[in-house]
Amino acid sequence: MNSFVKPDTEPAVCFGPFIFNRQQRLVTRGGESLALGGRAVDILQVLLENAGHFVSKQALIARVWPDSVVEDINLRVHIAALRRAFGDSADGFRYILNHPRQGYCFAAPVAACVEQPVERHNLPARLSPVIGRDKVLGRLLREIPRQRLTTVTGPGGVGKSTVVLRVAELLLEHFDDGAWFVDLSALSEPSQVAAQITRTLGLGHGTLSQQLKSRRMLLVLDGGDHLLDACRDLAQRVGASAPQVWLLFSSREPLNLPDESVVQLPGLTVASSCEPAHQILACPAVQLLIDQVVARQQAFKPNDRELVAMAQICQRLDGLPLALELAAAQVGVLGVAGVLEQLDCGLSRLNQGRRTAVARHRSLEAMLDWSFERLSDDEQAVFQRLAVFDGPFTLKAALAVISCAELEAGQLPGLLSRLANQSLVMVEQCVDGARFHLLHTTRAYALEKLRRSGQWAVFNRRHALQEAWEVRRSRPQPSGQFLQERASLL
Repeated sequence: MNSFVKPDTEPAVCFGPFIFNRQQRLVTRGGESLALGGRAVDILQVLLENAGHFVSKQALIARVWPDSVVEDINLRVHIAALRRAFGDSADGFRYILNHPRQGYCFAAPVAACVEQPVERHNLPARLSPVIGRDKVLGRLLREIPRQRLTTVTGPGGVGKSTVVLRVAELLLEHFDDGAWFVDLSALSEPSQVAAQITRTLGLGHGTLSQQLKSRRMLLVLDGGDHLLDACRDLAQRVGASAPQVWLLFSSREPLNLPDESVVQLPGLTVASSCEPAHQILACPAVQLLIDQVVARQQAFKPNDRELVAMAQICQRLDGLPLALELAAAQVGVLGVAGVLEQLDCGLSRLNQGRRTAVARHRSLEAMLDWSFERLSDDEQAVFQRLAVFDGPFTLKAALAVISCAELEAGQLPGLLSRLANQSLVMVEQCVDGARFHLLHTTRAYALEKLRRSGQWAVFNRRHALQEAWEVRRSRPQPSGQFLQERASLL
């Protein structure tokens, strides 16, 4: 038993990111205890008592092994263990210095501290209110505790980050080790994913999956759309080795893993501009738009005419929270009617996002650029050409309009599926099969790209011919007339 433990009235000692609790003989980092043997803790105690000064090897041995005869090698083994635990030399800094003749010195600044309660989350404050999401929040709150991997998908700007943060807040007490938000959006290399999680959690050395093995927590991984393979690999490794860690992933496309629960997040419900004022006011998209305007102009109160224009703005912007926020930023200068008029000029006018937002969320065009630039050449071509459809369309109609020598019909189903996975094309299952459509905002962006490519006239004409043929084919005809027209085509 150690003979030099100080009275329990002494405060804990802090150095770097570490806390040494003298009474408990425990060293922690970020609330996690370090695996140190008793002799190593005894040595650390002596070094901390003499921080900034060298302690000879003989003095250390006499304090730590008062009744034993030991060799220098025993001391060196435990010093090495302390250095590994503190990450000595990992970033060029050394906590423990040694001198051949003077012995060892604890070199880091040491201060008395009161150990703070262990943080159980790092969830950032939400900058956007959660409006109109009760149904999806209810579903996530039911499913996440039963499903260890959940992905919330949806188009850019639909509010995925806002929803997963709110879910994490509501589920915080369900996890003993809390809920942790990990932003992956700024990473550029797949290898950085695990390192980012390790930094966020304040973990030490070792594989991430092993360090999470005994934890019970919720990890919220946000903005990893461009690192799907790395996120997929991480989910599989954590799922295999850390049975009490739940993953909540937000992305424009799912990970496509067998045990993954996918929740599609649509835009906020929009109202028809023909509805009465009280029904427009009850619409979640309009509520959010008003809320964002009031945040900038506290005295703002829309009249009936402005409510109608607001409903039209929400329809044009597909109820996307980011788009509504960008539109609200311009109401103070242009007025509600002026913002609606500006939408006729394209998405480039919606460019007044928060300066603190990531670059792709500062304008609607930048947000769509981020997705478009990650498409293959063939996917870009299909995406642009689909802009000729101003309403729902079938796969057969898409094949008839956009196929060409460079894009054969056999390629198109796979390319269309890929665009749907990335939330650039919306899919609705109907009685007679799947129907596709582009959001108004997405179509406006794709349309501008198609016009710039010089191919608008060609594919618009093909679309018009295809529609005319569909109308003609669906029109009932007498059998004789049908046979006569068919014969004239032969």
